[in-house]
Amino acid sequence: MISGLIVAIALVVWGLGGVRADEVADLQNEINELSRIRQLSADATTPLEKELKTLQNKVNSIRAQLVKADQRVEQLGKDIALQEKTLENSFSILAVRVRDYYKYSRSYSPLLAVLASANASSLSRQLSYQSAVADDNRNTIVTITQELLQLEGDKQNVEKQKVTLASLRAQFEKDAAFFEGEIKGAKKYQEELTGKIAALSARQQQILSQKSGTFQTSVGDVPLADDPASRPDYNPGFSPAFAAFSFGAPHFKGMSQYGAFGRAKSGQSYETILKAYYGGGIEIRDHDQNAQINVEGHGTYSLEEYAKRIYEVPNGWGDQGGMEAMKAQAIAARSYALARGGSICATEQCQVFKPEPKGGNWEQAVNATAGKVVYANGSPFSTWYASTSGGYQESYTSNGYGTPGFWDTPSGRSGWTSQAFEKTADSPWFYKGWYKSRSGESCGRSHPWLSSEEMADILNAWVVLMGGGGDAGRVTPEGACWDGNPYSKDDLRGIGGYSSVSAVSVTYGENGVTANVTFDTNKGSVTIGGADFKKAFNLRAPGNVALKSGLFNIEKK
Repeated sequence: MISGLIVAIALVVWGLGGVRADEVADLQNEINELSRIRQLSADATTPLEKELKTLQNKVNSIRAQLVKADQRVEQLGKDIALQEKTLENSFSILAVRVRDYYKYSRSYSPLLAVLASANASSLSRQLSYQSAVADDNRNTIVTITQELLQLEGDKQNVEKQKVTLASLRAQFEKDAAFFEGEIKGAKKYQEELTGKIAALSARQQQILSQKSGTFQTSVGDVPLADDPASRPDYNPGFSPAFAAFSFGAPHFKGMSQYGAFGRAKSGQSYETILKAYYGGGIEIRDHDQNAQINVEGHGTYSLEEYAKRIYEVPNGWGDQGGMEAMKAQAIAARSYALARGGSICATEQCQVFKPEPKGGNWEQAVNATAGKVVYANGSPFSTWYASTSGGYQESYTSNGYGTPGFWDTPSGRSGWTSQAFEKTADSPWFYKGWYKSRSGESCGRSHPWLSSEEMADILNAWVVLMGGGGDAGRVTPEGACWDGNPYSKDDLRGIGGYSSVSAVSVTYGENGVTANVTFDTNKGSVTIGGADFKKAFNLRAPGNVALKSGLFNIEKK
């Protein structure tokens, strides 16, 4: 379980040079060793925890039984005392009955009874009377004796139970103290190992994030002319060829800027747009326009002067039917800054801010919505947004309020790829094959298409990463952009056994992610979970070829 977590952390993505691949491998090996030790400790601790829980359940039951037993002892004591008092007179009667019964049984003679009787009727009455007296004496003796024996036996049994229960309680306390001490020490040890693993994983995450080229961004004011080689109609010049196409980038939560643009072009107002992305539970309120926003490195501005200097969407949108989207963006920008407490950075990590007002259609949108802010649960809501989600908006929570998760199309899931609002707005990131880093570095690749052998290499990497049998730290891209000691294709083929891929199919989940990818290979059909494939793909695919979204497709030509 722990090693799986480490792999999940390690396989997020890959990318730029400047970091040694063997450093990743060293970190992975160290993490694996710490994880192994921690797992051994956890494996040893778990039975103790279970045993302690079992003992605790037992002692609770024992304590309940002991209380009942004490109550029984007390009641039996009272019953015995009452019975003894009641039987004080009965003892003398019992003694007489016993003596009479004894005499009767020893001296009774049927012949004497016949001789002493005047007639048959008298004889019958006498015999019946004597028999009844004898039976009564016998029954009285038996009943009283049984009652005394039962009471005495119950008392002795309960006293024995008290002794036994006291012994069990003492043994439990001894065992529980031992187990609690062992578990406490083991848990402390595990926490120490967890801290070390977390520190190493943070470093590994830093390295892999640097290699991946992932980023947070918005539309900004730069034209996003798409690269023809990143489109599915590009001809790589060989066949079969396979390419991974991402729907959207990068974080898929909150408002899609291109989606808002598409909604505006479809006639929606800014109120409708904001409630579509942030849910019907939000309120759009007027806020103090002179509220102060501190921008790191630029000083303090009033809320409205700050909003006029946000560079998040192109001014040209206003001339293409997108003014309502720009108004929605202006309100989201104010809300986001206020939700951060009035102090914010000036980069795309927060919101792109420049000292000079943007002017044009943007300033018109700001003025038209002056002071308006999105509220949820009585406070400004953290209005996340990003360029393109790929047609599915993921939910998130802030202020105790959750946004909806939904397919961002006029007709839901069924209209996803053909009717998505982002597609209406011509987002170049709606469906794209990524093969360059953000800086434009492609590591010698001119397109994102992979050969049958290269795709099989991804499958072999998946075998090592998810199934073991190799060194996960060596699953990094080959090529001049990478140093260290990555596996060669032959090495991985020797582990995984995949040498060719001939066909591929993809299934999607209703939750906006790729559920499974199925390949036809030289070893038959193999199905891989979407998340696992993305991890393997991003860590092993050549050059800067990468997936930017959990919602993706694999195309073949």
